This record gives sequence, structure tokens and C-alpha cells, in this order.
Amino acid sequence: MSELVSVLVVDDEPSFREGLRQALKSEGFLVHLAADGEEGLEAFHTFHPDLVLLDVMLPRMSGIDVCREIRAIANTPVIMVSARNEEIDAVVALEVGADDYISKPYRVRELVARMRTVLRRASATAPTYTDDPGHTLEVNGISLDRERHIVRVDGELVQLPLKEFQLLGLLLENVGIVVTRQTLIDRVWGYDYVGDTKTLDVHIKRLRAKVEPNPDQPQRIVTIRGLGYKLEA
Repeated sequence: MSELVSVLVVDDEPSFREGLRQALKSEGFLVHLAADGEEGLEAFHTFHPDLVLLDVMLPRMSGIDVCREIRAIANTPVIMVSARNEEIDAVVALEVGADDYISKPYRVRELVARMRTVLRRASATAPTYTDDPGHTLEVNGISLDRERHIVRVDGELVQLPLKEFQLLGLLLENVGIVVTRQTLIDRVWGYDYVGDTKTLDVHIKRLRAKVEPNPDQPQRIVTIRGLGYKLEA
């Protein structure tokens, strides 16, 4: 990279923050530090980091709320960190828009590998969505315009983040055909993705909330148990 990648570390443990700053600096990152949720959000607006490492449990404002605030205004990659190692933390983190989740204690090498994977995914341009400018897919009341990144459902404009947009595009391309979970993960998150496969389920759930008349009884994006998902014609 021609420029240093900037990382915002938000954690209330001073020794952990400083240790991580030194470790990431040695890996070639530019590191900013914040000690609580409100300070982290302020630092985000000040420094505009390329990636955020965000602890779940923070004073003044929880990491979940900080992630929610960031995601409302930006697609900056966020990796959430927790010492509790509870599945509910991971699920909630992904539901509010985190790109990955890691539990303490962890090896710095693993963390850096995940950071670089998330950064690659964020900067990559998927040919599926750019090689055919102006092409619009229309199926079952859903219209997706790749060039303008516009989605309409039953004529109403719907805002979709990039990952949900890509998932919907793949399902529309394969209407009536089961797209396996692994195919969706490989095509949207990348072949080197090492995160939790629950990430896909969380994104499908959020996508259904925007395109289904009744998300609890999906009629458009249906689950094919043991295989993957299918968009009904």
C-alpha cells in the first residue's frame, strides 16, 4: 500500500490499547486510540479511519451502539472484540453491521490476518456488479440496477448496504435455482474468508426484512435446508 492504513482502536483497558498500538504499528498500520464509546465515535469523525477495532463492553456508550452509529453514516469496516466469548455478542454485533467478530484472548497474527481480509473485501470491486453497466434485473417485484446501485421492491426504493446488494444480485441472477451457502460466501465475502458462517444468515435476515412482505414467512428468498437459498420466480 502506498499509504498507511489507519486503524481506530476503541478499548477501555489502557494496557490492552497500548499493547495493540505497538503491535499494529509494527505491522505497518497507523493507529488511533480511544478509551470509551463516546470518545471512539468522536475519533471516528475526526480521523476517518480505514478500519475500526471496537470492544463490545465500553463505558459511556457500548460498542454495539457505536457500531450502529458508524454504520448509519459509513461502510467503514468494523471488527468487534469481546472478552466474554458469548455467541449472543457475535450475533448482535453482526446484526448491527460489524464485518467480523473476534474473542479475547486472541493472537495478534490472527487479528491482523482478519483485518487484512476485511480491508481487502471492503476495497475489492466485484466484477459481477460492474462489468455490465446499466443492466437491471427484475424478478418477482424486485428491481436491481447494478450501475446506479438502486433497488426497488414493488416500486418502492429500498436502501441496501453493499453486501446485501451483492447477495440480492446473486440470487436474482440465479432465480429459481438454489445457490449454496458456500457459493454465496465465496462470491460476496471472498474465497479467503475465514469468519463465522453465521455472517451469511445475519445478512439474509436483514435482506429479507427489506424485500419480504412478511420476513417471518419469506416468500421471495426461501431457505433450502442443508443447501442454501433460492429466490422464487
